[in-house]
Amino acid sequence: MAMVSKQSGAKGSVPDDPLLWPFAAARLAMDSCFWWLERGPAEQDESTLSWTTPSTVALELATMRLRDCSQTRSGQPALVCAPYALHRALIADFAPGHSVVQSLQTGGIDRVYLTDWRSATPDMRYFSIDSYLADLNVAIDEIGAPVDLIGLCQGGWLSLLYAARFPSKVRRLVLVGAPVDLSIESSLCRLTRNAPEMVYDQLVARGGGNVRGEEMLHVWSKAPNRDDIITALQRDLSDAEGAALLARFERWNAEALDLPGKYYLEIVHRIFRENQIAGSSFVALGRTVDPKDVKAPVFLLAGLDDEVVPAAQALATAALLGTPPAFIAAASEPSNHLGLFMGARTHAHAWPRIAEWLRGDLSGVLARSA
Repeated sequence: MAMVSKQSGAKGSVPDDPLLWPFAAARLAMDSCFWWLERGPAEQDESTLSWTTPSTVALELATMRLRDCSQTRSGQPALVCAPYALHRALIADFAPGHSVVQSLQTGGIDRVYLTDWRSATPDMRYFSIDSYLADLNVAIDEIGAPVDLIGLCQGGWLSLLYAARFPSKVRRLVLVGAPVDLSIESSLCRLTRNAPEMVYDQLVARGGGNVRGEEMLHVWSKAPNRDDIITALQRDLSDAEGAALLARFERWNAEALDLPGKYYLEIVHRIFRENQIAGSSFVALGRTVDPKDVKAPVFLLAGLDDEVVPAAQALATAALLGTPPAFIAAASEPSNHLGLFMGARTHAHAWPRIAEWLRGDLSGVLARSA
């Protein structure tokens, strides 16, 4: 995210008063990490917005509802791991023509599941990254391993950790706009490193052990303007359908999830500050995991205009994996971060390619690489 002048109060700016910079850094970190935050309603257990794709709840877990969007009971299952970063999993099923789930189904993937992460309650404040990996493991066992695992943004690093911890349970791995190697420079990395530790600790303390989405939406962020939303959805919003999409986006954007404090602080320190995943030192469910433990075929998708997870960072994951180069596919789209998941153009071009890759026979690639 490009920095602007030192004009106090401008979006992305840093105030001249040195006593205020820690709070400005925290705001910038929130803006970058959690995208387009805005004032929201009090936390609710479920969204007021309907799902685009019909689904049933296959499993109720402490961290999530596992949504089953499948059209058939047979075939290779795909699990979409939504980001757990203040906004609801509707990011993966936003609207017709703007839905990851729908694009996968249109591309011939009949068994699709989705992680619908829960907003953190007070008794969840000590949930850690391990808590989410453990429930992801239960969900995959319920679906039936091996699955095709599709990680979106922060759901991407979680999916990579899972694939490294349980390699036999992941047939193919798709990472879309996923921050993994945080040594690749970005504004988000700089802001996370530069903000004092007390800023993050106080944020958790004010939430009673959780990070309150409503507080961050109310205090730190500004609403996305119409141009921001047009860029994200990659379509004109001037007609009746566009007006409905705009209203839906604004409602979705206002529904914030709370995050467990321990989980949040682990992301800040272990992933963004210490870069433990890329450094092969992350301990997941009792075992140190190495990205080289991932041998499954991998597809990486990056946004050329992504300021949250720059394309260089998203694509650098390839060098960390144990997957043979012949089994790594990579693509980039003229898209910002949100457009990778919601953009009409991305769903017309990139997601059909991902679906085709998931359905494809890679045995010929194996023969050529032998």
